[in-house]
Amino acid sequence: MIKKICIVYTHHKLGDLIWQLPYIKAISEHHNEKVDLIVRKKTQAKNILEDISHINKIFYNEFRKGIFYWVDVLKLMKIYFQNKYEYVYILDKVNKPAVAAKLLSIKNIIGPGIGRQKKWLTCKNFLTDEDWNKTYSEQSQKFLKINSIKLKNLYPEIDINVNRFEKGNSDLLIEGKKIAFGVDSFEDYKMWYEEDFVKLANLLYEKKLFDFIYLICGPEKSYIADKIMKISQKKFFIDCSKKDLRGVIFALKNSEFFVGNNSGPLNLAAALNIKSFGLIANDPINELKFSKIMILRPDNLDDNYRLRNREGMKELTPEKVFKDILTQIN
Repeated sequence: MIKKICIVYTHHKLGDLIWQLPYIKAISEHHNEKVDLIVRKKTQAKNILEDISHINKIFYNEFRKGIFYWVDVLKLMKIYFQNKYEYVYILDKVNKPAVAAKLLSIKNIIGPGIGRQKKWLTCKNFLTDEDWNKTYSEQSQKFLKINSIKLKNLYPEIDINVNRFEKGNSDLLIEGKKIAFGVDSFEDYKMWYEEDFVKLANLLYEKKLFDFIYLICGPEKSYIADKIMKISQKKFFIDCSKKDLRGVIFALKNSEFFVGNNSGPLNLAAALNIKSFGLIANDPINELKFSKIMILRPDNLDDNYRLRNREGMKELTPEKVFKDILTQIN
């Protein structure tokens, strides 16, 4: 008999969802069944995860607070009821998905159980409050372990049929060798400076490592791409700031390699098996050890170093980045 399994993840960042992909796959393999996902719409999961064979349906829910709390609980209950789930797995400490499952008397409600969440769960083993100091990946690894779920692969991977993104993105199919720069971030302090991207582009161009560079950033940060092109005055940049996630994926899949800030596109590129270089001078790198990202970092910087000031990104020079990239691709 087919077991109906749902996995809920409530964080809104694309990168955070990508970190959870190995654990979603492990749960699917544990039950030998495809799983359904409930995630936030902002992740655009329906665009990026459609071709993954162990994922069946994807639903969106916003997981709001305040007066919308019970509205979202009712939406979750409707999804649970219509799909008749036997198992609901929750990959973070939010109560709402567990409350909705409990109200429907779902037999197996399994989550980390930190704080008040545990009273809504049916599992017996929980993470501790101290575990909440671990990275998201480390939390999920322990969550699987205490529930006897085997994890075969630590690294996020996304199978994708890039041909379905060609429609509407033919302007990105320019003849020649392409690379991609991820130039924005949800947190401004993580962003490398525009003039440094320009210097790096010039160094890479001198080595004939590209003909064109896709500039990857969200529409709300399009001014960053504009500034890079204005400073450079070169014609080899392709502005992708008006592209949705489908266009971004199409650009990434047509790139020789990716260089970018610690943000969603960096995690996405690595999961798509594109050679990916992360520009990280202000952030801890513990989470990144569970990915294929090649970290570009100032020398002698502690792994747990954090500085919420963009000035710190100046410590990572274009010359060092260029040298480290050459070492990795040659």
